[in-house]
Amino acid sequence: MDPKASRRHDDPHINVMMAGSTLRKIKSRSWKKPRHFRLLEDGLTIWYKSRWAGKGHSTFKAKDIEAVREGHQSEVLLSIAEEFPADLCFTLVFHGRQGNLDLVADSPEEAQAWIQGVRKLIHKAQTMDEKERLDQWVWEWFKKADKNKDGKMNFKEVTKLLKMMNVEMNEEHILHLFKMADKSESGSLEMKQFVQFYKMLTQRDEVWKVFQDYSGDGEKLMLEELESFLRIEQSEGEKGPQHAKELIDRYEPSDTAINQAAMTLDGFQMYLCSPEGSIFKPNYLELHQDMTQPLSHYFISSSHNTYLLEDQLRGPSSLEAYIKALKRGCRCVELDCWDGSDGEPIVYHGHTLTTKILFKDIITTLKEYAFKVSDFPVILSVENHCSVEQQTVMAQHLRQILGDMLLTCVLNGQIPEQLPSPQDLKGRILLKAKKIGDVEGCMDETLTEFSDEEEMTNGDSDSPTKENPSADKKPEKLSRELSDLVVYCKSVHFHGFEHARTHAKCYEISSFSESKAKRLIKEAGTDFVQQNKCQLSRIYPSGFRTDSSNYNPQEMWNVGCQIVALNFQTAGLEMDLNDGLFKQNGCCGYILKPKFMIDPNIHFSPEKPEVQQGYKPWRLSIQVISGQQLPKVNQKEGSIVDPLVRVEVYGVPKDQAKDETTHINNNGFNPVWNETLNFVIHTPELALVRFVVEDYDKASRNDFIGQFTLPFKCIQTGYRHIHLLSKDGTAIPPSSLFVNINISEFT
Repeated sequence: MDPKASRRHDDPHINVMMAGSTLRKIKSRSWKKPRHFRLLEDGLTIWYKSRWAGKGHSTFKAKDIEAVREGHQSEVLLSIAEEFPADLCFTLVFHGRQGNLDLVADSPEEAQAWIQGVRKLIHKAQTMDEKERLDQWVWEWFKKADKNKDGKMNFKEVTKLLKMMNVEMNEEHILHLFKMADKSESGSLEMKQFVQFYKMLTQRDEVWKVFQDYSGDGEKLMLEELESFLRIEQSEGEKGPQHAKELIDRYEPSDTAINQAAMTLDGFQMYLCSPEGSIFKPNYLELHQDMTQPLSHYFISSSHNTYLLEDQLRGPSSLEAYIKALKRGCRCVELDCWDGSDGEPIVYHGHTLTTKILFKDIITTLKEYAFKVSDFPVILSVENHCSVEQQTVMAQHLRQILGDMLLTCVLNGQIPEQLPSPQDLKGRILLKAKKIGDVEGCMDETLTEFSDEEEMTNGDSDSPTKENPSADKKPEKLSRELSDLVVYCKSVHFHGFEHARTHAKCYEISSFSESKAKRLIKEAGTDFVQQNKCQLSRIYPSGFRTDSSNYNPQEMWNVGCQIVALNFQTAGLEMDLNDGLFKQNGCCGYILKPKFMIDPNIHFSPEKPEVQQGYKPWRLSIQVISGQQLPKVNQKEGSIVDPLVRVEVYGVPKDQAKDETTHINNNGFNPVWNETLNFVIHTPELALVRFVVEDYDKASRNDFIGQFTLPFKCIQTGYRHIHLLSKDGTAIPPSSLFVNINISEFT
């Protein structure tokens, strides 16, 4: 049994979970079935099955749960609210794209035991240090391999385990390590002995070599030796000797070494695997940028068709999609609004088979979740197809539900000469839509074009669905009530850069399809950069992307477009780039653009970065040293990955580059490459670097194993670990890459 699990028995909530409960699993108003749930002895795994399922059962890990919601806090539980009181209901929300689990207990006490118990397990998973995570990971593998459940593993079970763990190793070497760990010579390993075996198995020669380079006696790093390593290799000399002492106190497991102000190999490896040893500069993860500049000076994390969970022809629309986007730091969400049959506006992808949700339910959800991750403003991008009557209903819902959150008038009563800042608009929700007249009070009632993506009416017809102007009859007028709620994001048609220079107002915003944006970038990239210094631009995917695929957002960021809307529900390279850019600055959804994209006196061309004043290219040198515990792609027991690492650079056209290592045959456990990849970065302020690990296949396309993407400016040099993410962007510990990074001026 997990040694930590026994300590959890003191907790009454955990006791209830371990004893087990029959809970109703709810999928819809008509699908409500009892399932027996219990927390297994390891204190990590929740098991459940139907009474009629025979031996069949399901399990999930506590660490895979992101949050527990109490009461009717999901669409499914809201639909059965009359049948089951709120105090019996709760929802388990999982990381990534896994669907929620809606449950109903028999009593409020039982519901609370599970709610509080699961929250404690989540907290435990979130606060584990690297050693505890590794211990847990080893324990899980031990359980998987111990087929006869006797708490021991014989040599045959151990060899099977190694195949499961993604490693092919010489059997004589395994037997040698097995015998060394089997101190009692019983022919099997108990848990403690298995931990010892695992330590020998995972001895990392590449870390040991670095340690030896700085250790005088080969046993430990004295304080001054650790200082030398931090100064010479990690470029952290400016942090001073106190920094080395803090690292020893934080990561060294041996009290004896701590008392000597020294770090052993174990402590050194724990430091290298920690957030401080990560490739991402820790201080750049925090909110650190100036948030007092106009909104147009920031890239804004933005979602397209936010209501969809899947594709845009048949997929379900869901409130959960808004919650997931907001939790990822999204600050601009989209609502496609249509007339509902009962007078209540609905949201769905018009003229398709996507399901419909009520506008007012979305607004209620936004009120609840808009500011849980970030305090900075949320923009509601409204694609409006409603009659004047239902537009007025929309306006009433916005006012009544959001109250003071909704921005309904200019700040300080001043006519704006520039947009307010994210700081000025903290906790506020802004409406982006058409407006009668302008903020200054012009009251021209006439309105011809109405669709938000209105350049479609100008012959840029790259959409078979909602953006097609002939697809539905346009309303002729706006509701005054809805129009009055538009303040700083008035949707207008784009009449060209020359017209914008002479007529545009700071609070006007134009939307562009990806194809139109690409054409403008090609024809007049510098003009696009200049316009985006004082006005917002929104880019959205082509309507032909019926599978909800995404375009590469980098091209749009290169000309300073702020609201580059992506299908958040679709995993892949494009969302990796979005997540990578917005991971910095506290994941607040706003990233300050580089100076050359906000200073009106600087004329930047992404095509010609070398003509930029102060142009200084950098050389990025990445030694890909090794990989650790890469996940399996094919779950067959005998299948082992052949990993390779590819590094991709995204940025201005001159910076687009990729290079990769060779592949390692049959080793996802501890592959070693020791290969160096070199790049030249011409515009470091815009560059993103993506590390991808793939399973090489000479006969077909390589399979994805893991990735990590970050801005070039956020890279820490020296010996660093890259903690890999899944296709969904969620962590897959303990999978990582070990690299040595050098950045120098390119001459």
